[in-house]
Amino acid sequence: MVLLKEIRLLFWRKMLETLREPSWIIAGLSTPLLYLALFLPLLNNLNAPIFGSGDVLDVFLPGLLALLAFGSGMGAGWGIIFELQSGVIERFRVSPTRRFSLLMGTVFRDILMFIVPAILVIIVASFFGFQIHWGGILILLVLQSLFTAIVSAVSSSLGLILKDIGSLAAIVTSLQLPIMLLSGVLLPISLGPNWLQTLAHINPMYYVVEASRLLADGVYIDQQIWLAFIIMIPLTIIVLWWSTRVYGKIVA
Repeated sequence: MVLLKEIRLLFWRKMLETLREPSWIIAGLSTPLLYLALFLPLLNNLNAPIFGSGDVLDVFLPGLLALLAFGSGMGAGWGIIFELQSGVIERFRVSPTRRFSLLMGTVFRDILMFIVPAILVIIVASFFGFQIHWGGILILLVLQSLFTAIVSAVSSSLGLILKDIGSLAAIVTSLQLPIMLLSGVLLPISLGPNWLQTLAHINPMYYVVEASRLLADGVYIDQQIWLAFIIMIPLTIIVLWWSTRVYGKIVA
């Protein structure tokens, strides 16, 4: 119970920080909406066989949500560096707060900051012709929330380790683009050559995107969906364990 109370208090602390800077919320939400408004019309003019038998949005929207999940967690490292530089972390060093609670307060904030805009984007997409299968969407949000948790925990840990915004930005920039391109967020990887499809299988985000496309189309039982959860659940546990150790070592 004490652990849950700590996480709740630290989560609310992070939420208040976010609510005090609404510009970040607006910026994070505007990106997927701009993709819907300005990029989707380009896809509508492509030949339908490229996207299989489903609608273009069934392919495009799940990738867009994965992009939102990725971005929602990636900013955690910058917040940690600011807290290091402003002395907030120093105060936590002498507190009895569990380091796991410190980590999860940020992680749950980032998950919420993914889920709320994601639901809004899904509703907006329905006006563009997207058919909502709420059962599949619910499972999709759970799967992509695991991905957000992983990205958030890694970003926070890197912020603690590097302690410098420039170094963190260099690593994030060098990793972000290949991870997104190798996941097929905008166009399916199946359109690429064999070597690209093979390379994509080492990217956890690829499995999230592939499973999300099935779930968005109303498919609930499929090998690709099970595989995504089989990969993401252990990976989430491993990353949270590693990040907790980083917090325990640096916020000692």
